Amino acid sequence: MYYGIDYLSFYTPNYYLDLQVLAKARGVDPEKFYLNLGQDKMAILPPDEDVVTMAANAANRIISRLSREEIADIEMLLFATESGIDLSKSAGIYVHQLLGLSHRCRVVELKQACYGATAGLQLAMGMLQRNPTKKILLCAADVARYSLNSAAESSQGCGAVAMLLSANPRLLTIEPESGFYTQDVMDFWRPNYCQEAFVDGQYSCEIYLKILTECWRDYSARSGRNFSDHQHFCYHMPVPKLAERAHRRLAKTCAYKYAGEEDFAKQMGVSLRYSREIGNNYTASLYTGITSLLDNSVDNLSARRIGLYSYGSGCSGEYFSAVVEEDYQQHLFRSEHQEMLAVRKELDYDQYLEFYNFKLPDDGSTYSTLEYAKTAKFRLAGVDGHKRRYL
Repeated sequence: MYYGIDYLSFYTPNYYLDLQVLAKARGVDPEKFYLNLGQDKMAILPPDEDVVTMAANAANRIISRLSREEIADIEMLLFATESGIDLSKSAGIYVHQLLGLSHRCRVVELKQACYGATAGLQLAMGMLQRNPTKKILLCAADVARYSLNSAAESSQGCGAVAMLLSANPRLLTIEPESGFYTQDVMDFWRPNYCQEAFVDGQYSCEIYLKILTECWRDYSARSGRNFSDHQHFCYHMPVPKLAERAHRRLAKTCAYKYAGEEDFAKQMGVSLRYSREIGNNYTASLYTGITSLLDNSVDNLSARRIGLYSYGSGCSGEYFSAVVEEDYQQHLFRSEHQEMLAVRKELDYDQYLEFYNFKLPDDGSTYSTLEYAKTAKFRLAGVDGHKRRYL
């Protein structure tokens, strides 16, 4: 019996800012963002959405495809985020309620920067081995937020991924070998008292690449696999350009000789497509890349192995792999994902500032949000007595 990802769904809000608009406001050449980041747009969170609604909207697509018996078999919900809304209560509890899952279900929130979803995935693989007839719902949702006019502002974004994990999965089998590495560093951090993250950009990129090498060496030693044993590669993407840089670094480390740029593009090109459209979504980033690869590849990926690098600042990293199942195309949400991106609304700079500066009241007063998320099933309706209300 083998274990992995049965369904995979991606969600991002209905609004975005084109980076050329931000470039004009900041007085810089748009190519600085388009080329240096490898990113075109950044998804913007409206006032009536948060990590709960994004995760629930991503997961709802999966739930809608399941039978009542399959839904009842979900006995664990793991929620990975570094944009939590409560220091005590798991954001997953709200998702559990919105989706109408069984009360016989464990729910917990996981945190380790952008690595949290991979931690949840690996924990789930062990739980499924103990209970192979059951299923686990793993959600990853985040809002990448930096100070206005900061160097990192242009790499903001938001989004969520939901994964149904099971034995004998329809999409991807997660192979058991992995390489991992942890080191205490201060490349990126988000204190409880700040809404914006702090990042030492150059140092963080250096650490990201160092941990990639360490994790790959451990993974390769444990699995006996080399670079050429993988047909495709996906990376955590703070910005797409860093993922491209990481892949070239890994190829060089493994003494792999490219036949040309088409060879490079075939290995990882389409995995970057969705991230170019939405920016960074932290814990969901790697899995957004996997979704993009499966949705957008013109080739049949059945039986191909994907190398996967997960990195979370602070820091923890892991390299592991997955093999694509036969007939995986029948179980994708390709059309839903592409329609969601196609109908989004572009914001101008003033609208971006309005969304950025919005804050829910923190004095216990009652507040109802305007309805922005018209294309989504779930929304944040407001707060009352320090309690969030969802519809």
